[in-house]
Amino acid sequence: MPLSTTAEPPLRASATSQSEPAAPAQPVHSPLPDLVCFAHLHWDFVWQRPQHLMSRFAQHGRVYYVEEPFFHIDDLIEPHLEVKERQHGLKVLVVHLPSQLRSQEEAADQAQYEVLRQYFAEQELQQYIFWYYTPMALGKSRQFSPVLTIYDCMDELAAFKFAPPALREREQELFGRAEYVFTGGHTLYEAKRQQHPNAHPFPSSIDKAHFGQARQPMPEPQDQAGIAHPRIGFFGVVDERLDIELLRQLADNHPEWQFVIIGPVVKIDPATLPRQQNVHYLGSKDYQELPAYLRGWDVATLLFADNESTKFISPTKTPEYLAAGRPVVSTPIRDVVRPYGELDLVQIAATAPEFGEAIERALTQTQDADWRQRTDAYLATISWDQTWDQMVALIRHKLPASR
Repeated sequence: MPLSTTAEPPLRASATSQSEPAAPAQPVHSPLPDLVCFAHLHWDFVWQRPQHLMSRFAQHGRVYYVEEPFFHIDDLIEPHLEVKERQHGLKVLVVHLPSQLRSQEEAADQAQYEVLRQYFAEQELQQYIFWYYTPMALGKSRQFSPVLTIYDCMDELAAFKFAPPALREREQELFGRAEYVFTGGHTLYEAKRQQHPNAHPFPSSIDKAHFGQARQPMPEPQDQAGIAHPRIGFFGVVDERLDIELLRQLADNHPEWQFVIIGPVVKIDPATLPRQQNVHYLGSKDYQELPAYLRGWDVATLLFADNESTKFISPTKTPEYLAAGRPVVSTPIRDVVRPYGELDLVQIAATAPEFGEAIERALTQTQDADWRQRTDAYLATISWDQTWDQMVALIRHKLPASR
């Protein structure tokens, strides 16, 4: 099976995309095994939890990031592997398959396994960790023998739109294989600890230095410069989790405010989005650009709907907004209420009138020295480097027994 290798720079993609965070990972004292990460998210899409963590692992060992397969229209192509090199030598692996395998799940999984098995042999992978973001990857990976298996459950994927029917069953299988289950938030941890004896919560964290740039003078992005103030902002993937009706009501109720929405539209019809004159969709932005946009906002928001897909989320943007020095108003997402709402760092509002009142209060919050001090004191307790260090400590604890 042929292998194609490309060493190309990261592609420009979406809202919080693929440029590397500035903060370095902390040094480690002994080598880590090779790490193979199976993900449902493209590396070059949105820069989020997998990219934050895997880019840190890649500074200390070989990391292979296995994406979903790419199906060609041509039925005559042979299964083969595309390898793309990214930060710190991290390799993104994409198996290319003929279209006829799209409807043959077991055959597609077996073909991916064969391609990966050959490549791993060529790379001389012997002691390696398997790190899963999607249980669906078990189909192409369960025949391997990793020294340690970790399920980093960043979201309740089964609750998302278009989730595979077999996902819950595969997750149970992964629970049986994983030495550790890490979760992307405390609410998700409370659910998963009932299903796995060694679950650990690792809520969304931040790169403070990166988003802290928004507290200093920065050039105004051209596509935002002409938008009047007050600006009420949101960045992230625009999908079924966004409360479209809340945004529509806020825009109607407050024509004096300008709503700035940054991010790709995914899994929903763009025609359903509010189109008032005071709602501005600026599209996808590179991760490195986000502080400049944040600096120009008066209030940042988490406009999440109350539905199955948001029940367990722990939005990374909460601490990122705060690190940028922006007041934040959120719908009552449980992992935002705890701890940010309880600590009075973020205002919580459930209805459009309440949300509007909260934004009114937030518009003057930057003048509140006590709020700024309490916010910075909390942010000093979290970072992606700290999260990575804690994960590595757990990994080291398990490795001798695994070997």
